[in-house]
Amino acid sequence: MKTTTLAAAVIAMAVTIPTFTFAGPIDSACMRSDRSAANARTCACIQAAADATLSRGDQRKAARFFADPDRAQATRVSKGAEDNAFWQRYRAFGRAAEAYCS
Repeated sequence: MKTTTLAAAVIAMAVTIPTFTFAGPIDSACMRSDRSAANARTCACIQAAADATLSRGDQRKAARFFADPDRAQATRVSKGAEDNAFWQRYRAFGRAAEAYCS
């Protein structure tokens, strides 16, 4: 519960307070994607969710999924412990992004 509350606070600050920051890997990948919903505000919100829930390395790995969805599927079905742990963190990121950016 504390993690969810912290994530909500971080995302709320990132979305409501204009700042001059560099785009993170998720934001960059989102903006480069061909998805119709990709816009600066949505991508920034998704990046804020990533900042609150994923390490920088996890963000780089997840950003690759935008260009190569098959990589996400391979990671999801992988039997490796490292991939399974990452996938759990990635799912938490997805839930946070959906909750705060929808």
